Formats: sequence, C-alpha cells, structure tokens
Amino acid sequence: MKMNRRKFLAATALTPALLFLSRGAVASKRYRQELPIPELYEGKYRNGIKQFRLNAEYGEVEFFNGYKTETLGYNGNYLGPTLRVRKGDRVAIEVNNHLAEDTTVHWHGMILPARMDGGPHQNIIPRGQWTSEFKIIQSAATLFYHSHAHGQTGQQVYRGLAGLLLIDDEKSEQVGLPKDYGIDDIPLVIQDRDFDQGGQFSYVGFMPERMIGKHGKTLLVNGAYSPILKAKRNKLRLRLVNASNARFYNLGFEDGRSFKVVASEGGFLENPVVLKRLEMGPGERYEILVDLSDRKTVMLKSYGNVGNASHGPMGMMGMDKDMDMDVLLIDAESAEKTTSKSITTLAKFPDWMAIKTGNVSQQFDLQMGMMGMMRGMMNRMGKSGGMMSINDKSFDIDHINFSVRKNQFEVWKIGNSSPMVHPFHIHNTQFKVLSRNGNPANPFERGFKDTVIVSQNEIVEVMVPTGPYSDPQNPYMYHCHILEHEDAGMMGQFVVKS
Repeated sequence: MKMNRRKFLAATALTPALLFLSRGAVASKRYRQELPIPELYEGKYRNGIKQFRLNAEYGEVEFFNGYKTETLGYNGNYLGPTLRVRKGDRVAIEVNNHLAEDTTVHWHGMILPARMDGGPHQNIIPRGQWTSEFKIIQSAATLFYHSHAHGQTGQQVYRGLAGLLLIDDEKSEQVGLPKDYGIDDIPLVIQDRDFDQGGQFSYVGFMPERMIGKHGKTLLVNGAYSPILKAKRNKLRLRLVNASNARFYNLGFEDGRSFKVVASEGGFLENPVVLKRLEMGPGERYEILVDLSDRKTVMLKSYGNVGNASHGPMGMMGMDKDMDMDVLLIDAESAEKTTSKSITTLAKFPDWMAIKTGNVSQQFDLQMGMMGMMRGMMNRMGKSGGMMSINDKSFDIDHINFSVRKNQFEVWKIGNSSPMVHPFHIHNTQFKVLSRNGNPANPFERGFKDTVIVSQNEIVEVMVPTGPYSDPQNPYMYHCHILEHEDAGMMGQFVVKS
C-alpha cells in the first residue's frame, strides 16, 4: 500500500508517531488505547472430544490511526484466540490454511504425539487442512501456539501467527490465585515490531538483522501499541508471554515495586519468588502476581542491557536497539479491593535430583560462523539453513540427529560457543534446569520449563523427561527460539523410540 509521505508525516505528528518510536513511547494517556484481551475459545464437546477450529488467514489492523497494516492471524486479523483446555481433555484442533503459502501450527510446550506436534513435518499447504488430536496429560500452565513453517517461521510469526493456549486443572482452581480471565487474570503477549513509512510491518532487511535476529523499536501488547489496563481488581495475575522473534525483556515496574513469580512455562513454582526484575527470552512464559492496593498508576517497563540488542554488529551499524521500553500502563485508581489469602506453597515437585545419575545423555554446542552465515544468506531457503548450527550441523529436515527412549529421564548439557545469547527450546517436554556453569539455577526458573536462556560461554544442564509417546518415524525439534536463528539452521530433530 503506497502512501503520500507528507500525509504520513503530518498524521504521525498527531498520533503515537512511528518516527518518534525510537525515542520511546508517548506517556500521555490521551494517546493510549485500552488493552485488548484475546478472545477466550473453550471449544465444544462432541462425542467426548473437545473440538476447536483455527483458520490461518490474512487480515488488516489499524495499529496507528489512519494506517492499516497487512497482517496474519488465526480466526481474525492478528494473533489468535486463547484456547482453554483442562487436564484430562481429549482435544481435536482443526487447522485450515487460508493463506497462499505453506504453514504449520505448533503447540509450544505441549507433551503430545510427534505427528500432532505441528512442527515443520506437519506442513499445511494452501487451502489445506490438518487436525491435531491428543489428550492433555500435563498440569495447569500457560502455553502458546504459533507457526513453525520450515524456513518461514520468523516472518509468519512476525506477521501475526501466534496465540495462547491455557491448561487448567484441579490445583489451578484451588490454589487461590486470581483466575477471572480478562478481569484479574490478564494475558500479556509481548512483541516488538518495526513499521515502514507506509505503516506496514518491516521485517528483516539485511544480513546483520538476520544474524542478530529481528529487533523492532515498537512494542505491541496483545496486538496493541501503547495500551492501558484499567484494573478492575487490586490483585492481578499477569501471564507474561515473550512472543517476540528475538528480543529479550527485562521486566519491572517503573516505581520499583516488587512482584511474585508464581509460574514458569510448565506450570506453578513450588513457592512464589519475589522479584523486582524478570528477564525473559523469546519463547519463555512466566506468571506474576502484582499487588495494586495503593491504587496508583504504574508503568510496566522493559529495561535494557539484556539479550542481544546491543550485540557488536548492531552497534557498529547504527542498529543499536537496546532501549528501555514501555510495556503496559496500569491504572488502579478504580480497582476493587479483593480478599486473597497469603500463598506460600503452590505445588509439590518430585525430587528429580535424586534421579540424576551424573551421566550426560546429550550434549549440544550452539554455534555461529561467518562462513556459515554467508552460505545461509545465499541459500537460506534450502534444505539446510547454513547460517547457524548445533554441533557443527545446520538443520536438515531429512536428517534425524539422535533418538531417545520413551519414559526416561535424560541429562542434556547445552553449551554456547557463539558470541550471542540463545533461548533453547525442546519440543514435547517440560524439563528442570539443574545448573548453570555448575551453579544452581535461578530460583524463578526452578519449576518446569520448555525454553531456557543460554549465555555466551555458558553451560546449562537440564533434566529432560522424554515423555510417554514413541514414534520412530516422526521427529520432535530442539532449537534456538530466536526465530531467525531457527530458520537459518540452529535446529535439530530427534525421535522417541519404545
């Protein structure tokens, strides 16, 4: 869509200006829109199966007044509805591809049969359909779903193909946390984006962006720019989802107030962890409890100096995007007082340290090389990505890297000899972080996780349950969750055998 530049410049002077975004968001409430809450989609039972239908389709969104952005979404213009299921449910999710390109839908964090996982092997052609049917066998958690199309994951997620998937169980209903969706249980899907002068998404433009991973100057929350939440209750449960392609966030409140971390990717922590700052890599999720009894208006921000936004090549080329960013303004002036008991214990975990034998089952080295990057730039759509690698191998969709046995516990050692920080994601498992360079894991990451941050020259050990499903033909993925790195080859695949 072409647009007169003078008209665009004039209009942006009166709105949250695209040209001003690099200097930080406008703080005035008059520019803010109310935080949208993704539609809750609980499916319909038929013959004992909870059924859902998702359509991947083209859309158009007015992120800024007067400028419509071409987007992708599930059952709508941008992002998708929040799917809600319960432990023990048998679900069937029908996915229809209304796009003119191949796509997939991956259930990120779900333990399920490999052919239902929605990775690059479960490709859906244009006008095609795929149904994923499986039983929910894991505890209450905040998961999400997104495209995992081979070589196209980054650009499809960037344009909007993602959504939330919440699991409930008996414990989540009784633990005493806020649970009224959209009222005191608030999902926050956090994404950074760049827009061109016509108001369209600006994706990867040149090699350094692909190497670092796409970082945007504009923050969207639940698909909205510069939103405000007018809190209805003075105790809020915020479900934080880092759905960005590459940006790490360092989340905290501008007034320095503390909050309680109550859950990570795989569900509740054993005990709440009190923090003032929380670092999140792409693909990670955390749930936090915030006390707004003072009825103040407070800004949730992301602070700089985390991740790769100031990585060398970005700074040298004037691309440094490591800035403090406003995430969400919360106005608690009219919040109702809610009574809640003090929560000291959220869950009881088995002692996995007693299972550890000291033997490492799998070892990984996350790698980036200049020659590989050049090959990837020339052939990033080929069978192997080339830019990035794990254990000297770039992703090959026809090659299975290793196999594991079902219903086992394995220790995976993840090293990082590259110059960047990587969030490492494993399909079909919720693992426990055992150590970082031999030291105990951070208290807030001692619950169940499916994605873990691995810094430069760091070695992270995780205990991986291999799950109850076996399939010697259909693989699961493991990969960096910087989506440009995944697309460029920092990914492998494994099968689970009986």
